[in-house]
Amino acid sequence: MLFALPWAGSIQAQDLALLNLQALSPETSFNAPHLVYKKNLQPISYPSNITADLTNPIKQNAIIQHAALRSEIAYVQDLESATVLYEKKSQEARPIASITKLMTALIVTEAGQDMNEMLEITDADVDRLKFSSSRLRVGSRLSRADMLHLALMSSENRAANALGRHYPGGLAAFVRAMNDKARALGMRQTTFVEPTGLSSDNVSNPRDLVKLLVATKKQPLIHQYTTHDQYSVQVGNGRELMFNNTNRLVKNSNWDILVSKTGFTNEAGECLVMLTKIEDRDVAIVLLNSSGRYSRIGDAVRIRDLVEKTNSLAML
Repeated sequence: MLFALPWAGSIQAQDLALLNLQALSPETSFNAPHLVYKKNLQPISYPSNITADLTNPIKQNAIIQHAALRSEIAYVQDLESATVLYEKKSQEARPIASITKLMTALIVTEAGQDMNEMLEITDADVDRLKFSSSRLRVGSRLSRADMLHLALMSSENRAANALGRHYPGGLAAFVRAMNDKARALGMRQTTFVEPTGLSSDNVSNPRDLVKLLVATKKQPLIHQYTTHDQYSVQVGNGRELMFNNTNRLVKNSNWDILVSKTGFTNEAGECLVMLTKIEDRDVAIVLLNSSGRYSRIGDAVRIRDLVEKTNSLAML
């Protein structure tokens, strides 16, 4: 049988999930006219012993459609209240691909190095693990600020590696700093082995990644560089290259994004982490191992829709 909800269209009964409901007393049943709604989108099983009378507006408002997310792992948190709005396999540590570059950026911005210093792409920055392509040729010279900009906005692997090489003590010291920072932030399920995310040994879980997002929010350059939609650089011999943001949502005026980073490797799948404002709330969204080129963007849109609808339900 199909049930028509006022905002979800027609969906099958087995695909419905209840909002977590906190009754006014332990004896309060589903049929009680007064319920307190938690602002929590975590899906739970639809009770088999309940015959939902969906002509009752209270019951209609108590039911939401389980988000059909394409991401294997998803986590959504209201930062002000620390309320978990949605979670799916949030405890699992997985490869995070270029989400790694947020930690790379945090180490660079906190190191106090000269952002105007010119850095050169060398053969050491060429990817010989995944053989990924790059528009930055060996010999290209850019400022540290421009390298950081491209690493964050366009996920430029050679730029990220060059940033690590030019850290005091070189790449080894940079990776140590990444892991030390992770421990300092309480990221207990996180490990880094290099600054680009190309290695599948760079792993984390959603709860740890929210801590990283919160830390990066405090760095104005990270906010600025991750939310630019495009940026051009001079790479020598009069050549100018235009780079675009890998997160198409930054171009959408309906989104107020504070920090953003995408990632992809075969092991990690399509990944996306964001801090964004939804109805004046700072919300962290973590999506890992999504399938399909645009699936992570679609999942972010579905998550936002669910948060907005749950806010409306909670106010009834």
